[in-house]
Amino acid sequence: MALMITDECINCDVCEPECPNEAIYLGKEIYEIDPKRCTECVGHFDEPQCVQVCPVACIPVNPQFVEDRETLMQKFRRLQVEAQQAQAEAAARKAAG
Repeated sequence: MALMITDECINCDVCEPECPNEAIYLGKEIYEIDPKRCTECVGHFDEPQCVQVCPVACIPVNPQFVEDRETLMQKFRRLQVEAQQAQAEAAARKAAG
């Protein structure tokens, strides 16, 4: 399941840096969560970090993106591979000068 941020968000900026998948970003009016990147912190933590730090409890499960734990783990693995590839490409560009 991906999470979502409701319009009760006060833009306090505490959730974005807590997301290990960089799924949280500032939208037009409030912070938003990219469901393609949200794993509910599966693979990183036992509980979603954004939910833990949110002072107004405005981060429920997104009913449009219901996923089981195994699907979230597969997403985590995919994101890890993508991150490793991006790091390798950046290192190659840096080495090429």
